[in-house]
Amino acid sequence: MDIIYGRNPVLEALRAGRRARKLVVASGIRPDARVQEILGRAREAAIRVEESPRRRLDDIAHTEHHQGVAGYFHARSPLRLADVLTSSRTPALLVVLDGVQDPQNLGAIARTAEACAADGLVLARRHASAMTPAAAKASAGASEHLATAIVANLGMALDQLAHAGLLRVGLAADAQTRYDQADYRVPLALVLGAEGSGLRQLVRSKCDQLVCLPMLGRVASLNVGAASAAILYEVQRQRGFMAARGR
Repeated sequence: MDIIYGRNPVLEALRAGRRARKLVVASGIRPDARVQEILGRAREAAIRVEESPRRRLDDIAHTEHHQGVAGYFHARSPLRLADVLTSSRTPALLVVLDGVQDPQNLGAIARTAEACAADGLVLARRHASAMTPAAAKASAGASEHLATAIVANLGMALDQLAHAGLLRVGLAADAQTRYDQADYRVPLALVLGAEGSGLRQLVRSKCDQLVCLPMLGRVASLNVGAASAAILYEVQRQRGFMAARGR
């Protein structure tokens, strides 16, 4: 079971068709439009809904930031990189994360990636954040609509992406090419590094091209969540803001 908390994450999980064992809502919760839709979808899917004091919800979610809603959802089936590639549109757009450990940054990246119609995320199994409840909350539920592949070896995954015909573009502060000078209209894997340390040397060596964001002020860099937003919207600007299938 995955425990998902927060009004948007729970609602998006239900919209995405995730099966749930039960939902827990705070006693006396204000029934805004999101809560009403959550309760309506729970009735339609015959999902049990319990009312509970907020202190119990704090314990369930391990945080006070649950907005009065939590749910016990069945875990999503794990995806292989091949599964994500097979379901990608043309031209493909994948976001590969090298050691991003902050769930808040992971959630922010997932939210922007979904907003920019990315085909999926590629995460390393070790030394990186998984799509935890905190990351799902930070994504505002966008992670429910984004295919996510977990790989054991990021270097081998990048080789697989190259074999599939994707251009591997890494974001690096010391790159000589500005991010808006690259051509993103081809099948693409954007490779983003960890907070502070950036891309590991092995991952850099697997990239076909490195690009940078110009820093015009006094700070040396953006966090990876903000950097991902800048480059993903440049990708979609070049592609004419292509919408995902089915929207």
